[in-house]
Amino acid sequence: MLGSPIPRFHLAMPVDDLAAARHFYGEVLGLDQGRSAETWIDWNLHGHQFVTHLAPSRARRTRNPVDGHDVPVPHFGLILTVPGFQRLADRLRGLEVEFVIEPYVRFEGQPGEQWTMFLLDPAGNALEFKAFADDSQVFAS
Repeated sequence: MLGSPIPRFHLAMPVDDLAAARHFYGEVLGLDQGRSAETWIDWNLHGHQFVTHLAPSRARRTRNPVDGHDVPVPHFGLILTVPGFQRLADRLRGLEVEFVIEPYVRFEGQPGEQWTMFLLDPAGNALEFKAFADDSQVFAS
């Protein structure tokens, strides 16, 4: 079988401005750009294929309470290592990115303890980046 030994996801998200998406995903998050056309851009999201598609009309967002914070739904993101999480948080702070939820430790001292942060891309898509204190607890109950 061809391809990666680890399954990779493909995710397409709507954006209302491709130039703003190109700046945010390429310059702010530092992702490598792949193929593109007038209405879409492929991005390498740590080995996963993430695509921003021009779609000017958007649905209303919902928020759900998690650990005392209003988490935007829908959202997507990556589970990083703790050092990788800290490097990204430092990068975003240095670029003065506005957080929906500032980087903090969620579920501290409990199963599934994790660093987490939320931010919005220019089209309002919510992104969560997280890192588990113990990676074996990603699916802890």
